[in-house]
Amino acid sequence: MPDASRSVPRQLDVVIVGAGLAGLYAIHRLRGLGLKVRAYEAGSGVGGTWFWNRYPGARCDVESLEYSYSFSEELQQEWKWPERYGTQPEILKYINHVADRFDLRRDVQLNTRIKSAVFDSAANEWVVKTDTGEEIHARYCVMAAGNLSTPRVPDFKGIHDFKGKWYHSGLWPHEGVDFTGLRVGVVGTGSSGVQMIPIIAQQARQLTVFQRTANFSLPARNGPMEEERERRHKAEYPARRAAAMETPFAIGGHPKPTRSALEISEEERNAAYESKWQEGGSISYLYSYTDLLVNKASNDTASEFVRNKIRGMVKDPKTAELLAPKDHPIGTKRLCLDTHYYETYNRPNVRLVDVRSDPIQEITATGLRLASGAEHELDAIVFATGFDAMTGALKEIDVRTTDGAALRKHWEGGPLTYLGLMVSGFPNMFVITGPGSPGVKTQMIASIEQHVDWIADAIDHLGRHQLDRIEPSPQAESDWVQHVNQVADSTLYPLANSWYVGANIPGKPRVFMPYVGGFDRYKRRCDEVAAKGYEGFTLSRHETVGA
Repeated sequence: MPDASRSVPRQLDVVIVGAGLAGLYAIHRLRGLGLKVRAYEAGSGVGGTWFWNRYPGARCDVESLEYSYSFSEELQQEWKWPERYGTQPEILKYINHVADRFDLRRDVQLNTRIKSAVFDSAANEWVVKTDTGEEIHARYCVMAAGNLSTPRVPDFKGIHDFKGKWYHSGLWPHEGVDFTGLRVGVVGTGSSGVQMIPIIAQQARQLTVFQRTANFSLPARNGPMEEERERRHKAEYPARRAAAMETPFAIGGHPKPTRSALEISEEERNAAYESKWQEGGSISYLYSYTDLLVNKASNDTASEFVRNKIRGMVKDPKTAELLAPKDHPIGTKRLCLDTHYYETYNRPNVRLVDVRSDPIQEITATGLRLASGAEHELDAIVFATGFDAMTGALKEIDVRTTDGAALRKHWEGGPLTYLGLMVSGFPNMFVITGPGSPGVKTQMIASIEQHVDWIADAIDHLGRHQLDRIEPSPQAESDWVQHVNQVADSTLYPLANSWYVGANIPGKPRVFMPYVGGFDRYKRRCDEVAAKGYEGFTLSRHETVGA
């Protein structure tokens, strides 16, 4: 346990905020440089998003053999994934195995939330304070707080008057929840809702789903890991990992498309979509043709194919139309993967309520009331309403400098970064998979490893050249933010009201946050910047006052 009374601040080379997949790899990589590091984690265990998100059906939407660390050949050969897509418990088991295998726990402090991080310009170090009053001083600060780590619980009127129990998908009780015999309401049909609804429907006496926005979902086709598939994949791991680096999503194994969806006949096109539908997975489907995310007419063909699938699966035509998304092109919001999601609405104990036409007005003592006055009596409510994505975790920490800069102020109009890695005015603070990087649009672990490796190389470069400060120029930051938005504007992504632009958080500035030019292009840019002596950054040696 941390000793809040210690009078002498802990002195580190690098302080790391968060001990999920990013924080743990940062410990491993930076420790390998001989640096003194420590990660601070708010949870009572490591794992980040996979520690917190324990809702029924929680599962990764990238295949297990891809969604894993690549930094150790021994690790990726020895670990056996039981299913094609990893469940939350299995992924958390894997993360804990990594923490033990590489002896990472000795540099993790659990049950500790970082409250403030102040860069002392005169001392050239970050002064970080915890919620227990502990103070840490470090030359470098690495923010590994995650993109989906600040749950958004809607501020509905009357929520605290509800006499039943309510839950958020991102803050699920560790002991689990038994909905047997209960009248349950699920608010939200994004990725978490899509995964949990079929499971809850099997338990609940009555399940009412409150949907504001329909989302596209494709079948995962999950199943036990096939031994031959695993053997073949592992035999080709180095080549597969290298090939993934040359793709937009950092996921290998899918042939690169060569034609537009409009270049071929409808019959041939639908046959291709059907093949992808049967194969399962989201990346494969979006990778059917070259222009599904840049050409609306091409995308319409892929969107309508899925809408017709929904109409074919859901027996009630009115429910089917409500579930068939018509307000955004497929792939411009997070594309969900499911197991029997749409079929669940054929169950007699499940009903869908459209809260776009009749919004939720308030939570009552016994359930939920809509604007029309319609009341739904419920014993339990589950909020699958997402997160304050990409910026929420950082803005919860009071990040500032002694020169007067404050991150919340700097990001008032939306997040500003250079390469998604650093922020001008905040020297020696690195962000892993931050806004302005492709992280959330990729296989996340690949993006985490790419960022941590870049950060470690930068810190090593500074040390080898007797330098100790790195900071992006305001111009480089401004140019990058402009580039990120120009790239987004050349695609169909801005046509969707998604968490990519903060649309799920009232009052949040609408700025397109991820870089959607592709992981491959992004990695090349990061490598070029480093090769040119960290172009766009100011590197310097700082003499401390009084030294």
